[in-house]
Amino acid sequence: MYAADDIRSRLNTGAPTRRVDPATPTRPAQWIEFLALPPAEQTPAGSRSWIARAANLVLVYTAAKAGDVFPRSGQPDEYTVLTLPHGAALTVTAGNRTESVDEDALIIVPPDDSTVRADSDGPLIRLFSVFTADLRDRALNADAYRIPDPRATPLTPWPEPHGGFALRVHRLAETPIVPDRFGRIFRTTNMMVNVLGEENGPRDPHHLSPHHHDDFEQISLALEGRFVHHIRYPWVPDSAHWREDEHREIGSPSICIIPPPAVHTTQGVGERQQLIDIFSPPRLDFSESGWVINADTYPQP
Repeated sequence: MYAADDIRSRLNTGAPTRRVDPATPTRPAQWIEFLALPPAEQTPAGSRSWIARAANLVLVYTAAKAGDVFPRSGQPDEYTVLTLPHGAALTVTAGNRTESVDEDALIIVPPDDSTVRADSDGPLIRLFSVFTADLRDRALNADAYRIPDPRATPLTPWPEPHGGFALRVHRLAETPIVPDRFGRIFRTTNMMVNVLGEENGPRDPHHLSPHHHDDFEQISLALEGRFVHHIRYPWVPDSAHWREDEHREIGSPSICIIPPPAVHTTQGVGERQQLIDIFSPPRLDFSESGWVINADTYPQP
């Protein structure tokens, strides 16, 4: 599936976990460029938020204004906060712990009550599971999931972290990109986030990485720069459901939701870009690779 010199060629992808009639059409990919669309909500201070969902998760992108507070009350499970690239400085409170973060970081917030306060203007990204119904039902693409995708494995939460749920801050400066690890992969009970490195210059069009996933979506979040998402849909017996290849350019901030089992690869085409890949539930192949940075805290099933 990957070229021999791609570190992902070492992965043990295993057999698909779901049996689906091969005649089932592949869902179309989705492209959402947040700032080009009306926000789902705007605060009196001027923070604007966009909500999008995938099969198992909900993403809230906020252009935050200093002083605004974003609370969660009775949150059913943990969620993830991203403060990159060069996002808003934050103060996060959950339980009896408060953390201030003014650098690129991935923050895991425990269930129940919490608050995220913006201490400066900047982007704020929150990732929730699909069990967060109040956000899920307000997603701008909610109609795409009125009927679940039979190819996408539903979310069954993975085991609780060792020591129980807690506010955990992973400062990315402490986890640099290294040659023998693919990106910077973090795992929670309900998702996996791979923070890829910033790229200077466009990606070599002669060295792309087309591949597919049998039974899970990929959510590619563009934080900076411009990307072309190349997508090829498999044929099914009914030619009425065949789709043309897609080679669509999109700016940032944006997401491309790539359905299984479409063949795909993403090509940065700007002078500087950064991408994050998100999966829910967590990927077993990545988990078994030894690449997950917080694997000691979050056990596998």
